[in-house]
Amino acid sequence: MTKRDYYEVLGVSKNASDDEIKKAYRKLAIKYHPDKNPGDKEAEEKFKEISEAHEVLSDKQKRARYDQFGHAGVGGASGNPFGGSGNPFGQGGSYNFNGQEFHFDFGGAGGLDDILGSIFGFGGGMGGRRRPMRGADYRTSVTVDFKEAIFGTTKSINLEGKTIKLKIPAGIDDGMSIRLQGRGGPAPQEGGQKGDLYVLIHVKPDKHLTRDGAIILSEERISMVDAALGTEIEVETVDGPITMKVPAGTQSGTPFKLSGHGVPFRADGDRGPHIVTVIVETPKNLSRKQKELLQEFQAAKKRGLFR
Repeated sequence: MTKRDYYEVLGVSKNASDDEIKKAYRKLAIKYHPDKNPGDKEAEEKFKEISEAHEVLSDKQKRARYDQFGHAGVGGASGNPFGGSGNPFGQGGSYNFNGQEFHFDFGGAGGLDDILGSIFGFGGGMGGRRRPMRGADYRTSVTVDFKEAIFGTTKSINLEGKTIKLKIPAGIDDGMSIRLQGRGGPAPQEGGQKGDLYVLIHVKPDKHLTRDGAIILSEERISMVDAALGTEIEVETVDGPITMKVPAGTQSGTPFKLSGHGVPFRADGDRGPHIVTVIVETPKNLSRKQKELLQEFQAAKKRGLFR
């Protein structure tokens, strides 16, 4: 389903101030809050939509990316299972990706059947019919580099003196886990099943790059002169350095989109963008000559020679 424009959702114009956005959000949030509309699914969906719009438009950087690139600039691209948070599972559950099953919330028992089964050896949902007990689930963790999480890798896990090769698919995010069925504890009785192994993934942060769902973000700093005259800069991406043009007159905080250099978000290899925010540096400790040149420039601007 196509997402509505965030400004339309809040009922404000595209040049609305932060205060106007905040007031519009508060008014709508009060109207559609679930506590005021118990059981009303339509109101609940409206409240979620309003909250999502406010989250983006109240953040200056996210708003700038949204204004330039739309929903794709804030991790809201259609077909992206990781969304803005990088978690395809919501509050829990599982997700199958490239033949492996992933879990986000794997704490505690799996449900009433598992609780009854672990105590009595049968499941409550089986109508009282006996079933063999399962072995215990094992849990461990693996740390991967930022780029390994982007492109996928294979890691070795040592378990009970055995080495297991774990395939980590492209696009996995920090905090996700991989379930290896039958790699857990032995069955406590004949005919029972082995438990499962859950591997929690930790992703090391990168010095220059951060991640927002399928989007990779970075900042590049340029001089005031380069911003005014235009320049070319070398941008470090997960695919290696790329030359990016910065047009004349670029303002500080302007985002630039490098399509296809972000995180894979589908099995067919489609990738999100890499968004580079350009920061214009104000010079410090100017020499006398530099100050004179800037003063001449300022005087010429006042006379209308520059616009």
